[in-house]
Amino acid sequence: MALDMVHPMSRLNTRPWPKRSDFAELLRLASPIVAIQIGLMAMGTVDTIMVGQVSPLALAAVALGNLYVIGWSMFGMGVLLALDPLVSQALGANDNQAVQRAIQRGLLLAGLLTIPTTAVFFAVTPFLKLVGQPAEVIPLAAGYVYRTAFALFPFFAFVVLRQSLQAHRLTKPIVITILIANVINAFLNYALIFGNFGFPELGVFGSAWATLVSRWFMTILLLILGWHSLRAHLTGLADRVFALAPIRRMLHIGVPIGGQMALEWGAFATIALLMGWLGVNYVAAHQIALNLASITYMVPVGVSSAAAVLVGHAVGRGDMPALRRTCIAALILGAGFMSCTAVVFIVAPRVFAQLFTRSDEVLRIATLLLPIAGVFQVFDGIQAVSLGLLRGLGDTRLPIIASIVGFWCLGLPASLWLAFRTDLGAVGLWWGVVVGLAIVAVFLVLRLYTFGQRNHTRVLID
Repeated sequence: MALDMVHPMSRLNTRPWPKRSDFAELLRLASPIVAIQIGLMAMGTVDTIMVGQVSPLALAAVALGNLYVIGWSMFGMGVLLALDPLVSQALGANDNQAVQRAIQRGLLLAGLLTIPTTAVFFAVTPFLKLVGQPAEVIPLAAGYVYRTAFALFPFFAFVVLRQSLQAHRLTKPIVITILIANVINAFLNYALIFGNFGFPELGVFGSAWATLVSRWFMTILLLILGWHSLRAHLTGLADRVFALAPIRRMLHIGVPIGGQMALEWGAFATIALLMGWLGVNYVAAHQIALNLASITYMVPVGVSSAAAVLVGHAVGRGDMPALRRTCIAALILGAGFMSCTAVVFIVAPRVFAQLFTRSDEVLRIATLLLPIAGVFQVFDGIQAVSLGLLRGLGDTRLPIIASIVGFWCLGLPASLWLAFRTDLGAVGLWWGVVVGLAIVAVFLVLRLYTFGQRNHTRVLID
């Protein structure tokens, strides 16, 4: 079914600003999604905190291993986020057959994306050698990646189930799943890293095994808890589920999302690799600061996901005033929260950094980086929310250009110059990140505004 409509962002200056009810609706959906995002992030944070108690070497190994795993997983995860506009717009139009086809195609793509991504995981050792990482870190980081490679399919399948339930505005099963998975992950980390409760002491590799088990458990439990809502979409093969034309349209939406996410994460991963040129302590400190910034980043990511769902529903039912109010409310919430946490990171960086390490040198470096994280996360929040809004509208191609220009053409060169052509070192690397994020944020906000100057848009629901 094809829906032609005047673009929802048209006549920007003639529509009302968001009401209290618009903020309330956004917060009702965003709050559990934020909890979900923080829960997912907490699993990696717990890994980092526990491994950090072993040694800076172990912390650096898990940091590099995670960067490699997540970096190569980002593209597949982004492709699967095409479900946001497809499922939510189909729900807004009350087209249940389209919902069923979208979810089943999502699981099909999850399986297909697993194959090449897993193959790349097993090339981690030559890659880390090629980019000049410390020799003592590479065997541990590679061993971590080899073990977590088998958690890739459940991770992709979890993304499909999660996005589908969120599009239905059903977040309780996801929240419960994440809470239980965090408990299991923490227990397994404590048991397998340090050899507690009769388990072998495996250090870095123990953390990898904990991640593997937790991800499989998380996906199976979410399927069980969400089965009541997902059953109608997963039992029986949907008609035309293997049709190539709609799958190509899904990829047309998802591939740019995956490319944008991979480029952004790749920029941060490159900064981590450049930290490796400075030494193991710098890699460990970078991971601490990035973990803390990533936790607060989950709030605008949650707002972004909620906004994508609400925008998709509005497009599906043709409610253009509600769509515009959602866009403005989401930007206000995302930027406002990140401004508050920026103040915290600038004022008290050491309080948070010392949760992760006992090393005075690592702590010193992390304390220098966290205030810069406070600055860049304001721009990070704005660009995250803007990406979600554009995703809900089905506009996924222009953001990838913003990432190429902002992160790779301007941000990374600034990082390299400031770090290695001045005396700033690690601090210079992070100031380059500020430059990149600021440029991307401005570009996306302008895109949100100018995208509405078109006369029409076409939304396809298959």
